[in-house]
Order: sequence, then C-alpha cells, then structure tokens
Amino acid sequence: MTASGLRAGGLITRDRGLAMHIRIVSVGRIKEKAVQAAMDEYLKRLSAYGRVELSAVPDEPVPEKLSPALEGQVLAREGERLLRLIPAGTYLIALDVHGGQMTSEEFAGHLEGLAVGGRSDVTFVIGGTLGLSPAVLGRSQMRLSLSKMTFTHQLVPLILLEQIYRAMKIIKGEPYHK
Repeated sequence: MTASGLRAGGLITRDRGLAMHIRIVSVGRIKEKAVQAAMDEYLKRLSAYGRVELSAVPDEPVPEKLSPALEGQVLAREGERLLRLIPAGTYLIALDVHGGQMTSEEFAGHLEGLAVGGRSDVTFVIGGTLGLSPAVLGRSQMRLSLSKMTFTHQLVPLILLEQIYRAMKIIKGEPYHK
C-alpha cells in the first residue's frame, strides 16, 4: 500500500500460467512507517509472482464509551464503504476473529484450489477496530482468523501479505523459511 493506498494487478501461481487476482480491502490507512516499509517489502517480493492490489477506506471515529447502537452505525458506515470496493463475482474472504484457522500449507492449498476451480478472483476484507459489519460478513464466502491472538489493526494487512507471499512460495514449490 502506498501513500495513495492502492496497487493494481494479479498474482501468477505455478508455471502453468494459472493466474489469480488478489485484493486486500481494509478499513483505515497504515500510519506506522515501519509497518508500511515491511508491507512494501512484501509487495516487492510478491512482484516476482505478479502484483497484489491493496485499497483502504477511511475508518470511523470510535468514542471510548460506545453504545451498541453507535457501534452498529460505525460498522454499517465502514461496511458500506468496503462493499463499494468489492467487485461482484469475487471470492470474498473476511478476516474475522470468529473465523476458521488454517496452517500456511492449508492456506496455500485453499488458494490454489480456488484458482484451479475457476475462482481466481479473490478479495480479502479487513474491518476496523470493531470488526466487520453483518452486511460484509454475509457477503463473504469464507471467514478466516489469522490467530487466536490479538494483533493491532495496523499489523493485520502486513501479516496477511506475508502469508500470501508464503502461499505463493508453497504453491510454486519454492523453499521458504519455516
């Protein structure tokens, strides 16, 4: 993600020419320079396989004391903005604390299986500090949890980029530090 918050392209898997278009759509921009630098490094590494598209929508201000009604409004507003960036027909994976977990090998196999099965357009969606709206979760075909641990919102796109890179290395049969 650059200062503009957008890169375009797709990822190529295997040498058979199996192409995937992968997007990461998130709430909020990356403010930490070190995290942004690490994300740029993974985008650079991924360029050997193609490109990945990143985009972000503005996050809503969240007061310290939040009523359930206001929480619902915040989620709904962020969700509407996210849904505008998610193309029809994409296979949507929502990053959700209540989602299923996978090993890196299982994740790589899932991505490869999607591509082989004709679902080569994949979008990952990352919510704001409150998570994702019911509308976004309802639109997703899969809910994925990166860990049972809690990460800062700034780190989630970086962790996801690293796992996509690791998946591409696994799919292509290339070594990667375990």
